[in-house]
Amino acid sequence: MKTDILIVGTGAAGLFAALHLPSRKHVLMITKKEAEQSDSYLAQGGICMLRDEEDYSGYFEDTMKAGHYVNDKKSVDIMIRSSQSIINQLMEYGVDFEYHHGHLAFTKEGAHGRPRILFHEDQTGKEITSKLLKRVRERENISILEYTTMIDLIVSDDNQCEGIVVENSDGSVSIIQAKYTILACGGVGGIYRNTTNFRHISADAIAIAMNHGIELRDMGCVQIHPTTLYSEKPGRRFLISESVRGEGAILLNKNHERFVNELLPRDVVANAIWQEMEKDKTPYEWISFEKIPEKKIRTHFPNIYRKCLEEGYDCLKEPVPIVPAQHYFMGGIKVGYSGKTSMDRLYAVGETACNGVHGENRLASNSLLESMVFAEKAASEVAVHIDGVEISDEAGFLVDYSKYNDLKKLQKDNKEMVLQTIETLKNELIEKQKSKVQKHKEIK
Repeated sequence: MKTDILIVGTGAAGLFAALHLPSRKHVLMITKKEAEQSDSYLAQGGICMLRDEEDYSGYFEDTMKAGHYVNDKKSVDIMIRSSQSIINQLMEYGVDFEYHHGHLAFTKEGAHGRPRILFHEDQTGKEITSKLLKRVRERENISILEYTTMIDLIVSDDNQCEGIVVENSDGSVSIIQAKYTILACGGVGGIYRNTTNFRHISADAIAIAMNHGIELRDMGCVQIHPTTLYSEKPGRRFLISESVRGEGAILLNKNHERFVNELLPRDVVANAIWQEMEKDKTPYEWISFEKIPEKKIRTHFPNIYRKCLEEGYDCLKEPVPIVPAQHYFMGGIKVGYSGKTSMDRLYAVGETACNGVHGENRLASNSLLESMVFAEKAASEVAVHIDGVEISDEAGFLVDYSKYNDLKKLQKDNKEMVLQTIETLKNELIEKQKSKVQKHKEIK
């Protein structure tokens, strides 16, 4: 199979990139499950937008502070400056954001200095991604192939990406050749026991990049979401959005006492919950909606309200048990400001990529925005260079099919390799942070 541009993944980043590629070029998108089953669909809270020029310094500072000031400042600037354009495009695509008295309604989440987050109930990701997918399906030059899993890259002798090797829905292995490949495969949640991510989104692109010596960045930076609904059922954990705390929800220990400022950055709140769980010797703590008006809960958080009821908790009347879980990966395949990786003709966008915008900890509701800002830039750069590229007739000879005789073992080994790398670097990062704190105390 051959195509001009191949996009691996059908989340917000992949869809937005597809919509910005030239209509005269054929674009093939592949996904491991159904097109709707991306983590972008699961995003509850919202998407950030620069309110006005007076908001710039505050938005920039909030993003840097959440990222422990190791963010790439140019990436942060590009994201913020592009936000209004992205929102305008989304509305043109049919995305329905909340309005209040005829104006866009903004909410506030943890670590934000002011309300700057647009939303659609508590299913903003679903609203955005479903509308993008609808627009993609209207384009004659874009095709979507579901139940198709990337298992490797096709790499030429001069380190150019010639396409990918895939496992098809029937279990067979084949190749897809492309002039350019864009990886938009999501994060790493599927390699963790407790995660808010879909199970099938399991660091495939990261592992493949590692196997080919493609540069990575910030691999120890994993975000734990403080508040997921506690359950003993198998499967992914249900997220109780950051915006719930932004609207006034409070965290309580087993004695129903507050123990942390709920609007601190996510890593700080998650650590506080873990410490309280250890002190209380309990597998969870509690979140109370008591300070949020009932109308706000029913209109802004209907999905969360409904899910809590399904689990046996009426958040209008009682606290709900919560536990931290893996949520987002700030690291990934190292890319420049246009999504270019260290391999020629290979780009990465969204949670798969790392341009340094998030630093060590992502600010709430920056992910949807970031993914589309840099997906558009990747698409623009590919569009500029694609006319000078031809698909090689030799690509098929570059593939050693014997490597894929035992795909289950290959995928298991890949997951373990990525998890070990992340955990090793994460522990090193934690020790470095502890050392900084200790030195600060000594100086004082």
